[in-house]
Amino acid sequence: MQDIAEQLQAWHASGRSFAVATVVGVSGSAPRDPGAALAVDAAGEAVGSVSGGCVEGAVYELCLAAIESGEPVLERFGYSDEDAFAVGLTCGGVLDVFVQPVVPGADAGLDAGLARIAAGTPVALARVVEGPAALVGACLAVTAGEAFGALSTGPSTVGALERAVVAEARAMLDAGRTGRVVLGLDGRPCDEQGRGTVTVFVESSVPAPRMIVFGAIDFAAAVVRIGRFLGYRVTVCDARPVFATARRFPDADEVVVDWPHRYLDSQLGRIDGRTVLCVLTHDAKFDIPLLERALRLPVGYVGAMGSRRTHRERQAKLREAGLSDAELARLRSPIGLDLGSRTPEETAVSVAAEIVAHRRGGSCLPLSAGNGPIHHDLATPAKEPAGSRSPHAA
Repeated sequence: MQDIAEQLQAWHASGRSFAVATVVGVSGSAPRDPGAALAVDAAGEAVGSVSGGCVEGAVYELCLAAIESGEPVLERFGYSDEDAFAVGLTCGGVLDVFVQPVVPGADAGLDAGLARIAAGTPVALARVVEGPAALVGACLAVTAGEAFGALSTGPSTVGALERAVVAEARAMLDAGRTGRVVLGLDGRPCDEQGRGTVTVFVESSVPAPRMIVFGAIDFAAAVVRIGRFLGYRVTVCDARPVFATARRFPDADEVVVDWPHRYLDSQLGRIDGRTVLCVLTHDAKFDIPLLERALRLPVGYVGAMGSRRTHRERQAKLREAGLSDAELARLRSPIGLDLGSRTPEETAVSVAAEIVAHRRGGSCLPLSAGNGPIHHDLATPAKEPAGSRSPHAA
């Protein structure tokens, strides 16, 4: 929903009713992740996507029906071998789509959630997508310190359940996670097959993850561009003011002139498990104090450019600085996958591919080399890449 929040807020501010269809569950080779959304207003205008085209028409019609009826609906879409032209996903995946009508001013949770998503304020939108009819569609907007809305406006409201949903949503917001939570009506965790349960879809809307590129070199400019393309907020940092300029890096969100390790120390409150650090300086006086800190931080990815000889020398110096084998194992060096890259742009693709594979748990093998699922479970630990290389010779 975050991708279409600006348009939703515009509809909401004008008092226009609309419906939002959100992917709340996927399996197999489904084309979009949970949280992908398509919205349709009362005039029939549509924004967003839930499937990349496979089932857009059917979801569009569900949205129009929800606007008219005022009732939410959970629909499952999957491929049918009997009729490949039937509504479904010809890629073989399954999508669970929750369609919710929205009337501005009618739901405090939705109103607060949409406003905060559009404003870029961290918020978790928790919506009941399965359970007792009186609860389906109920919404809570949860921030780090407040909660807005209610699971039910009637006497059936269960305080324990609401407190449990707020706690789950707050924990998922803190981790930047989106997904489903199944709870008993008493608020206790339970098996999905249990009776008397509610399924809550929690959608975390958080600021874009950060990519910090250390080293204002020609390869950095290409990494910055592809980092922006992947949705990161990108910072370039270099201690040399002649190279670290906005003119040289127009695609960066910010360019900082500072010693890399000193800048990283100043950012401890602004980095998290989604943060990517790309160390491209290829200079020990910058690299060693920076990596000594970076490999001890709970960031998502740390990669460093250099030849294999540079990597061995770098490892030795980091061991001398006191880093453990476990900490050193976190370092992706030489940075990137073995694509045979030579140009800055090709190298940027190599680096981006490794970042995506590390984040998503990809094998880094050609898809044609296997017959398993194309999309990996987000909980799957990242595997080691098939190889790595350096665009530089030392």
